Amino acid sequence: SAGYTRVWIPDPDDVWRSAEIIKDYKEGDKSLQLKLEDETLYEYPIDLQGNELPFLRNPDILVGQNDLTALSYLHEPAVLHNLKVRFLESNHIYTYCGIVLVAINPYEQLPIYEQDVIYAYSGQNMGDMDPHIFAVAEEAYKQMAREEKNQSIIVSGESGAGKTVSAKYAMRFFATVGGSASETNIEAKVLASSPIMEAIGNAKTTRNDNSSRFGKYIQIGFDKRFHIIGANMRTYLLEKSRVVFQAEDERNYHIFYQLCASASLPEFKDLGLSKCCALVAAAWLSIVPIGVKESHQMIIFRIIAAILHLGNLEIQGERDGEACSDEHLSNFCSLLGVEHSQMQHWLCHRKLVTTAETYVKSMSLHQVVNARNALAKHIYAQLFNWIVQHINKALHTTVKQHSFIGVLDIYGFETFEVNSFEQFCINYANEKLQQQFNSHVFKLEQEEYMKEEIPWTLIDFYDNQPCIDLIEAKLGILDLLDEECKVPKGTDQNWAQKLYDRHAASQHFQKPRMSNTSFIVLHFADKVEYQSEGFLEKNRDTVYEEQINILKASKVKMVADLFQEEDTVPTTAVGKGAPRISVRSARPAFKAANKEHRKTVGHQFRNSLHLLMETLNATTPHYVRCIKPNDEKLPFKFDPKRAVQQLRACGVLETIRISAAGFPSRWSYPDFFNRYRVLMNKRDLSKNDKRQICQTLLEDLIKDPDKFQFGRTKIFFRAGQVAYLEKLRADKFRAATIMIQKTVRGWLQRTKYQRLRRATLVLQRYARGCLARRLAEHLRRTRAAIILQKQYRMLRIRRAFQRIRNATLTIQAFARGMFVKRIYHQMLIEHKAIILQKYVRGWLARVRFRRLRAAAVVLQCHLRRLRAQRQLRALRIEARSAQHLKKLNIGMENKVVQLQRKVDEQNKEYKLLNEQLSMLTSAHSSEVEKLKKELQQYQQSQRGDDNQLLSLQGEMEQLRMELEKAHGEREVIEDSHGKEKDLLRKRISDLEEENALLKQEKEELNRRILYEFARNTVEENIQMKKELEEERSRYQNLVKEYSSLEQRYDNLRDEMTIIKVMKQAPGHRRNPSNQSSLESDSNNPSICTSEIGDTEDVIQQVEEVGMEKAAMDMTLFLKLQKRVRELELERKKLQTQLEKKEQERQKSQARGIFSWTLIFHISGLMRQELESENKKLKNELNELRKAIADHATQNNSSNDMRDSYNLLLNQLKSANEELEVRKEEVLILRSQIMKAAQQKDMGKNMVKERVMDFLFLLLVCWWRFTGCLSDAISALDWGYLNEDGELGLAYQGLKQVARLLEAQLQDQRREHEEEMEALRNQVDLMQEELEKQQQAFLQTLQLSPEVQVEFGLQQEITRLTNENLVRVFLNASSVFQDLKELLEKLEKNEKKLKKQLKIYMKKIQDFEVERRSHERNMQVAVQRKEKDFQGMLEYYKEDEPLLIRNLITDLKPQAVSATVPCLPAYILYMCIRHADYINDDQKVHSLLTSTINGVKKVLKKHHDDFEMTSFWLANTCRLLHCLKQYSGEEGFMTQNTAKQNEHCLKNFDLTEYRQVLGHLSIQIYQQLINIAGGILQPMIVPAVLENESIQGLSSVKPMGYRKYSSAVAEGDSSYSLDEMIRQLNTFHSIMCDQGLDPEIIQQVFKQLFYMINAVALNNLLLRKDVCSWSTGMQLRFNISQLEEWLRGKNLQQSGAAQTLEPLIQAAQLLQLKKKTSEDAEAICSLCTSLTTQQIVKILNLYTPVNEFEERVTVAFIRNIQVNLKERNDPPQLLLDFKHMFPVLFPFNPSAITMDSIHLPASLNLDFLNKV
Repeated sequence: SAGYTRVWIPDPDDVWRSAEIIKDYKEGDKSLQLKLEDETLYEYPIDLQGNELPFLRNPDILVGQNDLTALSYLHEPAVLHNLKVRFLESNHIYTYCGIVLVAINPYEQLPIYEQDVIYAYSGQNMGDMDPHIFAVAEEAYKQMAREEKNQSIIVSGESGAGKTVSAKYAMRFFATVGGSASETNIEAKVLASSPIMEAIGNAKTTRNDNSSRFGKYIQIGFDKRFHIIGANMRTYLLEKSRVVFQAEDERNYHIFYQLCASASLPEFKDLGLSKCCALVAAAWLSIVPIGVKESHQMIIFRIIAAILHLGNLEIQGERDGEACSDEHLSNFCSLLGVEHSQMQHWLCHRKLVTTAETYVKSMSLHQVVNARNALAKHIYAQLFNWIVQHINKALHTTVKQHSFIGVLDIYGFETFEVNSFEQFCINYANEKLQQQFNSHVFKLEQEEYMKEEIPWTLIDFYDNQPCIDLIEAKLGILDLLDEECKVPKGTDQNWAQKLYDRHAASQHFQKPRMSNTSFIVLHFADKVEYQSEGFLEKNRDTVYEEQINILKASKVKMVADLFQEEDTVPTTAVGKGAPRISVRSARPAFKAANKEHRKTVGHQFRNSLHLLMETLNATTPHYVRCIKPNDEKLPFKFDPKRAVQQLRACGVLETIRISAAGFPSRWSYPDFFNRYRVLMNKRDLSKNDKRQICQTLLEDLIKDPDKFQFGRTKIFFRAGQVAYLEKLRADKFRAATIMIQKTVRGWLQRTKYQRLRRATLVLQRYARGCLARRLAEHLRRTRAAIILQKQYRMLRIRRAFQRIRNATLTIQAFARGMFVKRIYHQMLIEHKAIILQKYVRGWLARVRFRRLRAAAVVLQCHLRRLRAQRQLRALRIEARSAQHLKKLNIGMENKVVQLQRKVDEQNKEYKLLNEQLSMLTSAHSSEVEKLKKELQQYQQSQRGDDNQLLSLQGEMEQLRMELEKAHGEREVIEDSHGKEKDLLRKRISDLEEENALLKQEKEELNRRILYEFARNTVEENIQMKKELEEERSRYQNLVKEYSSLEQRYDNLRDEMTIIKVMKQAPGHRRNPSNQSSLESDSNNPSICTSEIGDTEDVIQQVEEVGMEKAAMDMTLFLKLQKRVRELELERKKLQTQLEKKEQERQKSQARGIFSWTLIFHISGLMRQELESENKKLKNELNELRKAIADHATQNNSSNDMRDSYNLLLNQLKSANEELEVRKEEVLILRSQIMKAAQQKDMGKNMVKERVMDFLFLLLVCWWRFTGCLSDAISALDWGYLNEDGELGLAYQGLKQVARLLEAQLQDQRREHEEEMEALRNQVDLMQEELEKQQQAFLQTLQLSPEVQVEFGLQQEITRLTNENLVRVFLNASSVFQDLKELLEKLEKNEKKLKKQLKIYMKKIQDFEVERRSHERNMQVAVQRKEKDFQGMLEYYKEDEPLLIRNLITDLKPQAVSATVPCLPAYILYMCIRHADYINDDQKVHSLLTSTINGVKKVLKKHHDDFEMTSFWLANTCRLLHCLKQYSGEEGFMTQNTAKQNEHCLKNFDLTEYRQVLGHLSIQIYQQLINIAGGILQPMIVPAVLENESIQGLSSVKPMGYRKYSSAVAEGDSSYSLDEMIRQLNTFHSIMCDQGLDPEIIQQVFKQLFYMINAVALNNLLLRKDVCSWSTGMQLRFNISQLEEWLRGKNLQQSGAAQTLEPLIQAAQLLQLKKKTSEDAEAICSLCTSLTTQQIVKILNLYTPVNEFEERVTVAFIRNIQVNLKERNDPPQLLLDFKHMFPVLFPFNPSAITMDSIHLPASLNLDFLNKV
């Protein structure tokens, strides 16, 4: 319908403009009614005669395609719009157009050319990735390798379009992918030649700052393995005229300005130049790698300076002719080394040679200037050719060339205001290239149709052969130009007139109306007007022979050589591997000016162009067309006019026209079925034949059979048919959408109505119920109100009556009581007044007394406070002194003694008072009794004596008074005692409260200290872990670099062997392969023999191969050795730094341990060593005793000998008993320490208790030191002190001591740490001494038995004495005295033993001789008793190669699959253990070296076998764990059983070999990762990105020529996700079955999943076709399958899932909304693992698959960039999929004991004997 039809109409500004038809067009209408994009109406006229309707516009879903041929409507506006959208909106500068890559110059550096991008495109199909120059280079490289046919990349475009940069990037790709196989670095030389050629061949023009003013064709040669071996360069048509003339706003070649910029340098002082430019000649320094000597470099600079001086030469006119004399001429002659006078003469004169004689004629001023300019151009051209020759010489190789790839960087079509000879040649070359391009495109179209077996119809395409014939045919433009050059007085005007006469009737030639010296040629791209002035001179390129002869005679050899060989045409050596086309140099050959057969420039250019076309026709061409988007060189600005002009000129539109004339749109049957299955009916879909279904559908939809054709594998469509199918598909989707919407909306409305109806009924029901309840409530309330009113009225009347009655009674009662109260109150007031007077008077007296007493107390307090303050100041000053602690302690002691004395005195006084009181009481009672008795007597005797009675009564009263006084004194004493007791209790309670506060403060301080210490420790540990990770990563990178160097060394050795075999006669000699490759890994100085052996082999090869060739290899080998040594030194430094950091970390962790704990552990270790040494000594003494007893029993001739032997035995027994006694004492000491430790552990629960116990112990130690401990403890009766209140005073003193000790706690801790460090040093010294003694003991084993006895006893006694001294130093002083006594006893015994041993020395020697003879006689009859297997395997030295071969080299993993995992590692350790047991260091070294070399050999042989590599990784790690587990180091023995501890090594420390095995494990791990990555990498993209796990979700879009060509070429090789998961299962099962540590397996899969993430994400970032919503859904589902697999294998803790986070976020980014600013913020907050460039790239690549999806707008992308501006992301776009995480090999001890391992017979290890 008209509402959906959009068209393109011409526009003067934008070339083409989009519009929409608003009225249906009917045949015969003269115009179309259109609406433009700005909503304006426009009437477009139609030419009824030509019936030319406007071009139709493609659907939006097809806009932005990678390939222009994928567009349904192929025409100029569609191509221009697609390029504009890709360039401006998506910032894509590359686009395919069939076989052509269109490259638009962005005028900005883009991050799409890094090394990672090269690796991403390497090995990929051209149609699978986004368009790129690397994709074209990869396609050329792949076709060369696959078809073994030479390739060419033709880069063309106008000046400033980016041709040279594109060619450089293509060569960089070849240099990276096809790097040289040898050390010649050809690829570096190829890249280094570019800046040189730019310096001498590029210049600034009005259109380009770095325009190439010559054409070049570089052939990069490859060998059979497709490595670069050499290169060759051919140049075309250097613009020599630029040397002497530059147009306005243009410059000369860069080299002149670079030389002038460097004129101030010392080496350029002699050139006579002045600094006239600010450029720097840095690029020129790259001439060094191509082999130009320094002397030649200076001569080149002299020649260039001479050309500058020649240009500055001033010519003056004279009467007889012209003369030239100038200082510049002198500089010119001196720089070139020629005669000044001759050059001056022949610059102004010329020689005329006739048949009779020769004339010398002076030239005119114009002729002299032309001659000078011609000479300058000639010198520069010769220098240019010389440099090109030397570059080719440096890039040449003698190795046979198998194939080559050529890169043609040639000038594009040029047209200026003034076009001369150079533009004519350039456009002529472009005509030839366009003809070749048209024929190639036509041929490809024809081949495609024939391959698909569809009818071929002739396509009419533009043939520019007539234009080429006009230029190069007989009597063409070039022929007429050469003919005019031969005429003696030929002129440009005569030549132009001949052109008019000859070619006036040609359709490609025109004569301008207003000029008689110009002519017009109608080229394929445009019409160009050429000015004939200067054509003849430039074509002749005349240089006078006399001037050349002067240069030939130059004193400078290089200058003379430049002009010696110009009479012959040089040819370039091609070598043995030349291609089928013979390649000759295109350098113009210059001959003498006066020779008739000298070729003109046009003739030379035509020949070189024919040679180039022959080369291109013999190769498979690949085309790159560079487009200049604007003339202002602004980044990402698109000028449609300039773009269309260049598209027409470069042939892109011609390619489109050829494609559009046939069947431009092509679909494979499966893709067409998947895309348009919605148009098929159910009956057709039930068929199995997809091709038949597609045919049926198309026959139904498209009635014209000429609009499509069915090929063998694809369907071909005419232009516009795919758009028609897309319209039908969209209509189908739209109808289905409307139906779905209709149904859903109806269902929603019905649901809404039903919901409202149900709600209404519910509301009505509840409303009616509510009203009924309200009515019932109203009735109830009315009835209740009546009842309430009745009751209330009755109650109110009753209450009123009662209230009146009660008021009456109350009034009566109050009236009666009032009168009584008045009388009572009057009496009461009088009584109270009397009492108040009494108390007030007493209170006034007491107040006055209290005021006086308070004043007195205040005065006393102020006086006492003043005295106390003075005393406090004195005490504070005294408390700050260091001696205050002692004084306080002394005061405390005195106070305790005083308290004790005071208590004793009070007790004595109290007892005395009691005794006195009891005595008084008894005396009083006795006296009373006595008086009573006397009274009775007196009463009886003298009753009448009253006087005596009165006297007695008086005495009795007196006695009673004395008794009462005594009782009063007792009460006073008891009161005073009670008050003092209460006061002491109060003081004790105050002290307890203060103590509680102090404890809380201490607890708070301790908590803070512990918290700070723990926090600092954690931070230090985290920091050290980070540093350790970094060190480990750098260290493993060094190991990796070393392995690569080692591999390069092996390759060099193999190459030398091959060369040696090729040089030798028919016989062959094998290169020795038994050298060790361990030398550079080990630090043992005894391993240097292999390096010497390798050097000797190299010297031998030098002698056999030849001194010249081997000298280079020898230097390479020595460089490798030097590099290996440097890496080894660096590795040692890193290892020492790592050990230091480990020690510091351990020290920091051990800082919080108390000193007594460390002493306890040290004493425990020393005790264990002492016990083991005592046990050893005991065993040795028993063996010695047994041996001497055997000697004694064999000889019965002497009783004296037996007596002496018995005496010696008794002395040995006594020494042994002394040792046992000392051992028991050590055990007692250990039990005491254990008790102390247990008591200390019980006190660790509360920090405050530990501090108080520590302070109390210090106080007790002080009392013990001063000799007062026994008295203090005996007198310390806590209960008694508590009763008398002195405990508070004692505690007060202790509290003061605690405060002082807290103040000095930090100093004591530091002193404690220093003491601990000293103890550690002492322990280290003792360990060293122990090692020395063990070495000495090993030396004594080689002595005679008698000396062994004497020396052994002496050494053991000395050692035990030293160890006992250490124990004494660490333990208490009492134990020290006991051990000292034991030492004296042992010294005495030692002296006795020495004396006895000297006496019986000779006799023991005799017995030894007799014993040896007896053993030799009885040796045959000795039989070994069967003993238990000790976990050791014995073998002979000569069986070691057999062991290595059977156990390592020839072993298959399947042979030991049914046995214990890592069986070879256990067998090797048992062999090592036996060598250690017999103390054979050579055997240990040889076995370990052979093992490591054998493993390396196996890994090199099976470098691509995952199972074998995993098998030896597991065995190497297990052997490393065994060497650690059984090393005897306590850190590795914590999980060992007692049986396993018996299998430890006894004599050797294999720490260095553990380090070497660690290096080998890292190398094997890296090889394992590389093998697994190589297997997985081809699966990742098809399985993760392209696999359609959810059927029917993805939708295929129209694709172009590239996609189909690559797909057909490669075939169907896709992988599914299930296949990749099966491969991962295979890896996991292999590693688990072979016993690889779980931690290593986790690291392997973490690395593999990182590679999966990196490869998939990189591919996603480089592919537009996978950046869609459906792909994001598929990708998320596939990732979830991988995460499920990780959970199923229990690998979720490995960190592998976290490595997939960038890919997960990319999938989420594809699925999120991308419209509003909220969406942008959500994307920024979600995509934290993606960089800004990656997010923007994905958004730019996002492509809707259906019309209902919306594109991402440019404004939204800019919003994302603004939000992410603050991120500090790395600049690279792609992830480094080769990045490798540092690997860790955690210690994993084995629970298997060596004696339980069984050797299977299949290993053929019968020569191993069990011990």
